[in-house]
Amino acid sequence: MNTNTYIHLLYVPTMACNMACRYCYLEDQTKDLHTDRSPLETLAYAVDKCHSENIIPFNISLHGGEVTCLKKDEFRELAEYISQYYEKNRGLLTGAGFRVGQPHIKTNLLNLDSHMDAIRAYNVSVSGSIDLPLSLHRRFRVGKDGGDTLEKILSNVSLLQDLPNHRKVSATIFREHLERIGQVIEDIWYLHKNTCLDMLDFNFMIGFENSSGLLHALTEEQQLQFFRGIRDAFTGTELEPGLKGAWFREFGPDYCTNCVNCGEKFYLLEKNGDIYSCVRGQKNPDFYYGNIYRDSMSRIMETGAEKIRRVHASCGFDQECGDCPWLYLCRTGCPFVKRQQKRARSYTCLLQKELYRLWGLEGHDYARPDALDYVCAMHPGLIESYALAKLPPQIPDLRTLIRQDPGLRYIYDPDLFVLNIDGNDFRLESQIIKQNRPLTFITPDSRVVLYARQGIFEAQSSYPENNALYIQLLTGDTIVYGDEGRTKQRHIANEMIYKQAAETDQSDRDGWLKIDLTHFLRRYGKYLSPDRENNIFFTTAALRDYHYTKQKNNAFYHIQAIDLPFQNLEFYYLNMN
Repeated sequence: MNTNTYIHLLYVPTMACNMACRYCYLEDQTKDLHTDRSPLETLAYAVDKCHSENIIPFNISLHGGEVTCLKKDEFRELAEYISQYYEKNRGLLTGAGFRVGQPHIKTNLLNLDSHMDAIRAYNVSVSGSIDLPLSLHRRFRVGKDGGDTLEKILSNVSLLQDLPNHRKVSATIFREHLERIGQVIEDIWYLHKNTCLDMLDFNFMIGFENSSGLLHALTEEQQLQFFRGIRDAFTGTELEPGLKGAWFREFGPDYCTNCVNCGEKFYLLEKNGDIYSCVRGQKNPDFYYGNIYRDSMSRIMETGAEKIRRVHASCGFDQECGDCPWLYLCRTGCPFVKRQQKRARSYTCLLQKELYRLWGLEGHDYARPDALDYVCAMHPGLIESYALAKLPPQIPDLRTLIRQDPGLRYIYDPDLFVLNIDGNDFRLESQIIKQNRPLTFITPDSRVVLYARQGIFEAQSSYPENNALYIQLLTGDTIVYGDEGRTKQRHIANEMIYKQAAETDQSDRDGWLKIDLTHFLRRYGKYLSPDRENNIFFTTAALRDYHYTKQKNNAFYHIQAIDLPFQNLEFYYLNMN
C-alpha cells in the first residue's frame, strides 16, 4: 500500500533580481536572503526532511527573485541535484502516476547566457517571462539602470536554438494589453517565426490589481473580449493547437487554481527555509506556512491546508457557484485572489466557462463527487443545504459504503461495545444507522462498566500500544458550534484509555475487555442535563481518525455521516441530591 503524500515544490534559491520591472509585486524585496547556508543546502535539507516524513516532491522547479542571479557553481549544483533526484526517484514517481520531468527554471531570461553550460549539461527546461506586446515590455520590464532589456533577452533566447530543452514564454494580460490586442497578435507571430521559442506551448495569464497602479485588471467581460479576439485571430492557423491547448491552461482542471485545497499540495520554499503557498502568496503573512528548519513538514502542510480552508470559508460561497455545472472543475478559483478581491468566486469565472466549452469539458446539473468534496472541505455548514440537494441521481447509500470498506465496518460494528448500567446490558450501535433508540437513567450511585471486544486496539492501527479507547460525553443542552453554524449537543469531556490500562483490569467476560466508567460519569455529572437526553459515544482513536479521513476523501460518505457515527447510548442523568 502506497502511504506517501506527493507535493509540488517551487524553490526560490535567491530573492535577488537583475531587473527592476516597474510593476513588480515584490517591489523592494528582490534582494538576496543572506544566510549561512548555500542554496543547495536548503533544498537538499528540505527534500530529505520531506522524504523522512513520507512526503515526496513530484516536481521541483526553480523560481525567484531571479534564479539566474545565482553564481555559476550554485546554479550548476542545483541543476545537477534536481536531475539526480528525478533519476533516483524515477520508479517511485512513475509508480505513483507522475511523469518524471527535468530541471526547470522560471526566468526573466536576461542573464540566461551566464548559465548555458549547466543548462546544456542537465537539459534544463526554460520558461521565460515576457510582456506582450513587446512595446510594453520595453516600457515596463527594464534593467536596474532603467534601460531596455528586450534585445538582450531575445539574444539569449537564440542560445537555446540547437538544444533539445523545453523552452517557452508566458505573458500576463491587463487592460493595457487588451487596448493593444492587435500588437499582441503581431508579436506572437513575430516570436513564432523569428525565434526558437515553442509558441504552441505559450501561456497567457490574467493579471489582477497590484499596488503599482501602472496596470489595471480586466473585468470579466473584458477578459472574454480579449480571449475572443485571440481566438478569432488564430483559429484556422498553424498556431490553433496552442490556442486550444496550452495558451490558457492556467485555468484548466490540472492547475493549482482548481485544487480543492491547494494548501495540501503546492508549496514555495525560500533559501532561508520559509515556506509560502506559491508565487502569489510569497511574502504575504496570510499565506506563510512555516519554516523547514523549525517546523516538521507535516505541520507545515497542516498549517497550509488550514489557512487555505479559512480563506475559502471567509470569502463565502456564491450562489452562482452553487448553481454552476462546472464547480467540479473550478472549485471557485485561486484563494489568494479571492482574498485580495474580497469575492467568493473566481475572478476569471466567465473566461473559465468559455474555455471549458472550448475544451469540450462537460458541465453537470448535479454535483459530481469532486464538487461535493470542495463544499464539504471548505464550507461544511452548507453540506445540508447544498450537497444534499445536489446529489447525483444514483449514489451509494451509507450501508453500501460501510459494506465496501473494512475500516468503516469496524467503526459501525454493533458488536464492539456493551455498556452495563447497574447490571443491565445495553448493546451499543451507531446512532446514525440504529433502528431503535434505547434510553435509560443514570444516577451518581449507578455503577457503569464498559465492555469492549478484544482486538479493538488492533483495528486500523499500525501501533496498537499508541491507540486508545476514545470516549466522548455530551450534555443534552445545545450550542451553536463554529463557522458551520450548526446546533449541536454541548461537548463535556473526552476520556482516552490506552491499551495497557484497558487490559489491566481482569474481565468477567471471555473475549471482552472491562473498563469501569463509574468515576468518570460522577466526575462530570454536574454538567449533565437532568431533563434532556445526554449522550456518550465510544470508539478508538484510530477508528476516529479513519472516520475523519474518510469524510475528507469521500463526499458521499461525508454528507451521510455528518453527525458522529460512533456507538452511543442516550440517557437521563438524575442527581438525587
